[in-house]
Amino acid sequence: MKQRWAGLGFFHWEAEPEMIATRLPAGLHVDTFAGKAYLGIVPFFMERIRPVGLPPLPWLSWFHELNLRTYVHDDAGNPGVWFFSLDCNQPLAVEIARFAFNLPYQHAEMSSEKQDRLIHYRSRRKASPLPAAEFTYRLPENPQPAAPGSLDWFLVERYLLFSADAQGNLHTGRVHHSPYLIEPMPEGKCSTIPFALNGFPEPETQPVSLLSAAPVDVTVFPLRKA
Repeated sequence: MKQRWAGLGFFHWEAEPEMIATRLPAGLHVDTFAGKAYLGIVPFFMERIRPVGLPPLPWLSWFHELNLRTYVHDDAGNPGVWFFSLDCNQPLAVEIARFAFNLPYQHAEMSSEKQDRLIHYRSRRKASPLPAAEFTYRLPENPQPAAPGSLDWFLVERYLLFSADAQGNLHTGRVHHSPYLIEPMPEGKCSTIPFALNGFPEPETQPVSLLSAAPVDVTVFPLRKA
């Protein structure tokens, strides 16, 4: 598939590796940076979604997405992303992603406003009594690639996702895009409700890393059984 990811905000907190490890399927291990694990909340916009060779459709190919993720590697040491949830306001996209990618997509009511480079973003999961998660963040003005080996590079430069089917079988899906162009955010408002939605304690501190990124055009490849 082809798609574009835009309006990207990355909010990350340190987390206990042991806590994350208990939530991973067999065959995956917590990936750490300087001995620390991370949980990240990422609000963004999915744009121009379509199969290769077909045009995007106005009523289907643009929507909001909000994910809670962590960083893992498999038994062979291949690094990637594990998603605890992906909230989305396009019902058909939710069902397709659940079926085709075994990913924990959730139906949500979502909206956003953009004022110059400032984004106000809101998401409320339909199946939950919890209030909406709200975010305010600023898009980059002069973004640059992450320095290889840095924490920023560890958090954003990931080109493999892992998922598990109902039988617990592990699958991998590769994505390809040019390196992110990112910029630290001096400040940003970030709800921690996605933690509660996924059974994690809500952090009482501010994120240790706040980044925004320029849009990237992405190719998504089919799942393969690990």
